[in-house]
Amino acid sequence: MRRRVSGTILGGLILALVPFLSAAANAAPAAASHPYHHSCATQRAGYASCDALVRSDIAKSAKALASAAAAPSGLSPANLQSAYKLPSSTAGSGQTVAIVDAYNAPTAEADLGVYRSQYGLGACTTANGCFKKVDQNGGTSYPATDGGWAQEISLDIDMVSAVCPKCKIVLVEAKSASFANLGAAENTAARLANVISNSYGGSDASDATYGSYYNHPGKAITVSSGDAGYGVEYPASSHYVTAVGGTSLRTATGTRGWSETAWSGAGSGCSAYNTALTGQSGLTGCSRRAVADVSAVADPATGVAVYDSTAYQGQSGWMVFGGTSVAAPIIGGVYGLAANAASIDNNYPYTHSSALFDVTSGSNGTCSTAKWCKAGVGWDGPTGLGTPNGTGAF
Repeated sequence: MRRRVSGTILGGLILALVPFLSAAANAAPAAASHPYHHSCATQRAGYASCDALVRSDIAKSAKALASAAAAPSGLSPANLQSAYKLPSSTAGSGQTVAIVDAYNAPTAEADLGVYRSQYGLGACTTANGCFKKVDQNGGTSYPATDGGWAQEISLDIDMVSAVCPKCKIVLVEAKSASFANLGAAENTAARLANVISNSYGGSDASDATYGSYYNHPGKAITVSSGDAGYGVEYPASSHYVTAVGGTSLRTATGTRGWSETAWSGAGSGCSAYNTALTGQSGLTGCSRRAVADVSAVADPATGVAVYDSTAYQGQSGWMVFGGTSVAAPIIGGVYGLAANAASIDNNYPYTHSSALFDVTSGSNGTCSTAKWCKAGVGWDGPTGLGTPNGTGAF
């Protein structure tokens, strides 16, 4: 039955809503103003999904970019180096960063060449010994191509290049996104590099099941914390890795020239299974392994420029990416710049937190223990101990 609403009542409702409508009008732009989507599909148990988010509103082909005589949208290597005070022009020689991802990116080397040429980073090719691509066993029997994971691969190798252009890069491609195949790729990466970056995750899991893949003393292993807000992913929750959360990074006045807040999508929390890091004692409010340890930019709204020619989901060329898939290889590149991987473990940032920018505002959801989802002074879940201020914490 329809009921008539009197003008008096309707008017009262409108007046009551005015403060809320006004607040909404003056609020920060909603996420829909910068639409983005996941590069990879959600996976079932025992499998991982990549943590790359690609902006749907920004994509330019190399030809269009050249004709417009404009720089790509998104943060550049110079931006990242400035924001995190990195010695990228002088450090990193002799270091090798491995990227572990699933499936094949057939144009990875060529796409990397476009990215590095755009920003004057110098060639990194198979021919000059800077770039190497192998399958999960270290050979050349590459897996099937997957467009979403190919975007992830381009993102990862571009970010290592942006932060540590003098580092060598090894791309290790797993046969599938199962933890068994990604784990085999991880073991191969540990034989070929001293830093390993992983931009993928699945449900929180036990090191008793998968930990042997990530237990490589003398190697710095970074893992993205996830893109779904408060909640824990594996292998970020492994005892053996550096879990990397995410921030929103913007230019600002002041000495640093940049400001950061916790990104609402960054994964965080307390593992149900794994042992806490020694350095976390008394800091996290969690008796087990807490996530994250450190962080870097991950918000698609303040995302990074990436080049990928795969033509997946209607996009190719220059794109803008976010997700903690951005943050993990950035931190991997910082470990490469520091050149300390062989002599430290993943507790090192906890004893050198003064060499980090503490991120003290923003949140990624609602949780029973505030610091697991809300940024504040010192350690917090979304941003860990903070973001790089040089290489001293790595």
